[in-house]
Amino acid sequence: MEQQAILAIGIFLVTYGFIIAEKIHRTIVAMLGGILMVVLGIVDQESALHHIDFNTLGLLIGMMIIVSITAETGLFKYIALISAKKAKGDPVQIMVALVLITAVGSAFLDNVTTVLLMVPVTFSITRQLRVNPVPYLITQIFASNIGGTATLIGDPPNIMIGSAVKELTFMAFITNLAPIVIVIMAITVPIFVFLFRKQIQTTSELKMSIMQMNEQDVITDRKLLIKSLTVLGLTIIGFFLHQTLHLESATVALAGAFLLLLLTGEHSMEVAFTKVEWTTIFFFVGLFVLVSGLVETGVISKLAAQAIELTGGNLIATSFLILWLSAIASAFLDNIPFVATMIPMIQEMGNMGVTNLEPLWWSLALGACLGGNGTLIGASANLIVAGMSGKEGHPIKFVTFMKYGFPLMLLTVIIASVYVYFRYLF
Repeated sequence: MEQQAILAIGIFLVTYGFIIAEKIHRTIVAMLGGILMVVLGIVDQESALHHIDFNTLGLLIGMMIIVSITAETGLFKYIALISAKKAKGDPVQIMVALVLITAVGSAFLDNVTTVLLMVPVTFSITRQLRVNPVPYLITQIFASNIGGTATLIGDPPNIMIGSAVKELTFMAFITNLAPIVIVIMAITVPIFVFLFRKQIQTTSELKMSIMQMNEQDVITDRKLLIKSLTVLGLTIIGFFLHQTLHLESATVALAGAFLLLLLTGEHSMEVAFTKVEWTTIFFFVGLFVLVSGLVETGVISKLAAQAIELTGGNLIATSFLILWLSAIASAFLDNIPFVATMIPMIQEMGNMGVTNLEPLWWSLALGACLGGNGTLIGASANLIVAGMSGKEGHPIKFVTFMKYGFPLMLLTVIIASVYVYFRYLF
């Protein structure tokens, strides 16, 4: 292996090690790793910029702006409170309601954004009921990663896959992944109830206190709510039609974002831009450049060749290898950098004679998204919820989460394996 390739692997592994260790913020580590690839001449600046997926970045930024403005209206608090009252203040039924809201929200708003909106609402309700919020938060982490699997915009790995493979449209993600997500949710929700029902008991008086809360009070700006819902609706319609309209998903998201900013004024723009998670955006930039070093030096193509050699080019074996490798790796590594590495590898398999790549893409999406539930560091949403919970004085320990997460993750991946086999390989 030539010297540049060895150097690229070294930088990649050291960067990955620092990301896992979490001693330095992962965005700083990823950006420095990417910059090192350029500074040491492994990839030139022009090639590095070519490898940055601006469609992924544009889609993330557009949706972050839309959701940040919509959140100002109190809509998400309103939905949660209505659900709690429909559940008659019962803690177990409220947990189920919040899980379902999180899953649906994660499918259409992205899972990171959804948990940022749901966690404060959850603390508000659990304080009122005087129950332990941790079971609610653990189940919402699961719901965010499972629900986010269903659509192109639901989870960062899906955004990256959809952006890299133009044939995989918004509708393609829904028709291929939403059915298995519904099945998985139908199986896991009763398991959540069984596992946590005894930990979230409360009194009749406290249940009544939820019923007496006025949900109308949480809607802070009705005019803004109408504008936000109109634009959000148009944006989601745009996602469904983006291939027919010959528009990239980033164009749709950014068009929706700036239409909403036009309707809400300059002040909203300044606030919305402060709410964009720029650390996440630059994390992606660093990762794309970091992986470009492996692509340009031929490391990815060698890995693809070895994977095909291992499976003999058999589509069933290759699909299951990608599904399970993605799931196990994504449990212990953040699934975003893992998927950034896997995308060019699968593309390279297409150049090596694997004619039907579709089962491989769906296996990667399912493995990476569902695998994120395995441990507390498996997905960005997990880390965000854990951080917010810790600040409220309810730390979610790594071992505690893994005790529930890893077995449930294995169960969901087994279900996904059966689905992939019978839908694409049978």
